[in-house]
Amino acid sequence: MSRIVIIGGGAAGYFAAITTAESNPENEVIILEKSKKVLHKVKISGGGRCNVTHACFIPNELVEFYPRGKKELLGPFHQFMTGDTMGWFDDRNVPLKIEDDNRVFPESNSSQTIVDCLTQSAENAGVKLWLEQNVQSVISSNGTFEIKTNTQTITADKLLIAAGSNPKIWALAETLEHSIIPPVPSLFTFNIKDSRIKDLLGISVPNATVKVSNTKLEGSGPLLITHWGMSGPAILKMSAFGARILADKKYVFDIEVNWLSKSTEKVFNQLKSFQSELGKKQIALRSPFPVISKRLWERLVLSCGIDVRYRWIDMTKTQMEVLSTELTKGVFKANGKSVFKEEFVTSGGVNLKEINFKRFESKLHKNLFFAGEVLDIDAVTGGFNFQNAWTGGFIAGNAMSED
Repeated sequence: MSRIVIIGGGAAGYFAAITTAESNPENEVIILEKSKKVLHKVKISGGGRCNVTHACFIPNELVEFYPRGKKELLGPFHQFMTGDTMGWFDDRNVPLKIEDDNRVFPESNSSQTIVDCLTQSAENAGVKLWLEQNVQSVISSNGTFEIKTNTQTITADKLLIAAGSNPKIWALAETLEHSIIPPVPSLFTFNIKDSRIKDLLGISVPNATVKVSNTKLEGSGPLLITHWGMSGPAILKMSAFGARILADKKYVFDIEVNWLSKSTEKVFNQLKSFQSELGKKQIALRSPFPVISKRLWERLVLSCGIDVRYRWIDMTKTQMEVLSTELTKGVFKANGKSVFKEEFVTSGGVNLKEINFKRFESKLHKNLFFAGEVLDIDAVTGGFNFQNAWTGGFIAGNAMSED
């Protein structure tokens, strides 16, 4: 019998513990959790609904959603994929549903369903949960691990570190000779103060394209105007892929917004057509583009120096060129960032070069494993970060269950 200790009572830790205990019931499996609660991030995720995974079932396509970890996760996704995650929960009487944007949630629309499933499965498998265990140090000695907490010292035959993006845990990994890629925020929204979007809280467009000026960074998809600036999938995707570049810029940069995801020339020609069709109607009175709301349209028109009383027939070619540019290449100044909901995600963690991803095992210490956000792996929003946790936890759990 082996004693297997898991540091971190989060998604990856629980999944690994359950997998290990179910694969080899003779093992003693212990989760060490720092707080009085477990699975807090699961509980608050997806607005309290828990975005379990994403309905992308081809590994080569799924890895494209990971700015960091794309290459390393390809093999693991062939072992445990999104469909396996859905099957795992379905086998435990937790039906999931695929929404229109391919995000996957429990049919109950409550993250508590997922929390209950994980905690009950762990209890049924005989996993021991030790709460309020603040790990102080880990020493690797003669093939075992001595783990010192605030209350006791534990010896483990195998150790999984799955405590998420925690600076103290990264410092712990460094004492075990692992190197840490310095963390920077990922998945954040942009702070923008601009008269064109002031007081337009809640207005969105379904498919915008956003670029960071003088870089190759680009994001597309729904864009949402907030009281602090801009958010939505288009912004969040770009923040994830540009996490380090934007950190280097200290989050002060220009972005170009294409509200219509169309070329400037095409929009100019559409405006000419509208001029012919709408003639004597006031330009700012009603948006001719269904995807742009009346209030946003009016702001964009006025920002081009077009008087609110102007009729379509009065618009000059120059004004039409300025408006088409504003609609497709409008420049906004970002000055700072805000956390996306309560789901703080970082880019950074244990160096991926030091991990054997066939087992999620350290290349430096036998029987030392890592899974979840403690690694330098992160993804865009949509259930992908959880899928990394399920996959890593499952593979590490199976590897630890081996004699």
